[in-house]
Formats: sequence, C-alpha cells, structure tokens
Amino acid sequence: MPLDEESPVAQVRKNRSWEYAPFVNYGNGMGGDRSNYHFLSLGVEAGKVLTPTIHAGILSGQFQLAVNVMPFWQAYTPAPHTQTFVFQGVTYDEPVGGGTYTGASLTPVIFRWNFLTHSKRVQPWFQGAGGLIYTSHKFPPDVLVPHGTPGGTSVWNFSPQGGIGVHYFTRPRRSIDLGVNAVHISSASLGDHNPGVNASIQVQVGYTFWK
Repeated sequence: MPLDEESPVAQVRKNRSWEYAPFVNYGNGMGGDRSNYHFLSLGVEAGKVLTPTIHAGILSGQFQLAVNVMPFWQAYTPAPHTQTFVFQGVTYDEPVGGGTYTGASLTPVIFRWNFLTHSKRVQPWFQGAGGLIYTSHKFPPDVLVPHGTPGGTSVWNFSPQGGIGVHYFTRPRRSIDLGVNAVHISSASLGDHNPGVNASIQVQVGYTFWK
C-alpha cells in the first residue's frame, strides 16, 4: 500500500512537511480575580518539521518550528466597577476599568516537539512559545486615571506559553488539531503597574493542510 494511504503520520514524518492551519482559541483566566476573564481569538499558523527522527526512548520525535498570527484577539473582563483595596493596613475603594478588550497577537517563535508514534492517524506533541499582544486599550484593566481609561498598564503585552496537543489525520495531508495551552500575559512593566494575567488555560482547535 502506498505510504500516503497507509500512514498519513509517517508521510509527514518522512517528508518533514510544512503545515498551514486556521484555528480558533478560547480560554479562561485562572485564580483570584482573573477567573472571570475569558479569551477568544482567531488566527492562522504555519510551521515546518526541521529534523529527522531523533531517538531518545519515550521522548523520541522530531523538532518543528512554527509561527502564528491572530488578527482577531479579544478578552472579556468584568464591567467597570468599584473595587476594594488594602495597602499597608489601609482599606480604600477605587474605580477599576473593565469590559471587552480587542486587539491582535503575533507568536513568532513556537518550538514544538512531535513525538514518534506508530499510530497511522494520531500525532501528539508538546510545545513552548512566546508571543506579543496589542490591544486598542490598555490591558488588563486597572485603577482608572482621570480620563477614564485603565491606568498604569499597557497596550503591549507579552504572552509566554506552553502546551500539549494532538493532530488527528482524517486523510493524507489533512488533520484536525486540538491543543491546550497555559498562557501568561504580562507587560514586562512597560506601564507603571504590571497586574498581568498570571495564568490562563486556552483550548485551540484547528484544521491543518500539510505540504
């Protein structure tokens, strides 16, 4: 039986294929007052399997480098409200921003490891990545400044992340993709404050064309 009919996974492994994939992300913030943050984004990803199979026992696999861009990126946070703070034993209330934040994201470096598998259709992987997010208003919301916009944060944020996932090949050179990423969002103190989103769990679903 021809290789592409026998094993789509083996074909991609042998050819060190390129991949192109539209995808959708959805996720939630984790912990404290970030658990009511929600995220939605749409994007495309491109990548290339760079190495032959590297044998390392149960970690055997291939290295892949990828990039993705999300021209649509949104964060849904609680509406503007008054929040109680405690500082050095003093309790006080301040107005805090909120609502929907819209922007775009670029992840220029995705390091992915595709595990060696004997499955004909299933290709598992894990990855680490670093990205950049731009929003039209300073994110995340913080104490309001006189003009009514969140103060001390930034329209630019960084998004280091890591995750696991799987390609499921429906036929040669086509796969449905599912990934789960833990994403940290931080301005790296580009603003006066850096409240950030320490952790969010985001699920990615895509459809890959392999070349």
